[in-house]
Amino acid sequence: MDLWELKKEPHLSASSVNDYVECGLLYKFGRIDKLPLESKSDALEFGSVIHLVLAEFYEEKMVGNKLLLKEVHQIFERHWRDIAEGRENIQYAEGKDFETLLMDGKDLLTAWYHKLPEDHFRILSIEEAFSFTIPNLPVPVIGVTDLVEEDDSGAIVITDWKTSGRAFSSDEVDNNMQLTIYQMATKANGYPDPSVNRCL
Repeated sequence: MDLWELKKEPHLSASSVNDYVECGLLYKFGRIDKLPLESKSDALEFGSVIHLVLAEFYEEKMVGNKLLLKEVHQIFERHWRDIAEGRENIQYAEGKDFETLLMDGKDLLTAWYHKLPEDHFRILSIEEAFSFTIPNLPVPVIGVTDLVEEDDSGAIVITDWKTSGRAFSSDEVDNNMQLTIYQMATKANGYPDPSVNRCL
């Protein structure tokens, strides 16, 4: 299943549903009127790069290789330079620029790496596209699950990679709409009912 092909047809996504819930006008301008953005936020581009790095990390883990921290840093710097260096249409938050986010990314990945559990979970999918329907909804819900694993007991674990400045509480994870959609999508993609959701 290819996400870009899925996007060619009418659809909903976790982010579009969130836009509608948070601000109907934002949904109208972006999803219906399709008005182009004058700039892209640094947080959006930064998050995209972190996703690329973690996808590479877990692709290596899937084949039995654990990347060293310095390799993770090198991957981040390569992707960050490819995506952000020299671009004038990135809107940086106050006090942030290309170089500070380069350092922030390495610091964030260092903290993540040192907290990474030494588990033996079996990786089932990384950045897997999905499409499923909900009764009485005229269009499918599409998107990508960041990581789906199976733990030692056979439970399915869905992980959503976040780059916020704080960890999600258990209640926030349990009530997260995006993770609920991912849980439905994982079942639609043929996995057993997921029993664990987590944000990293």
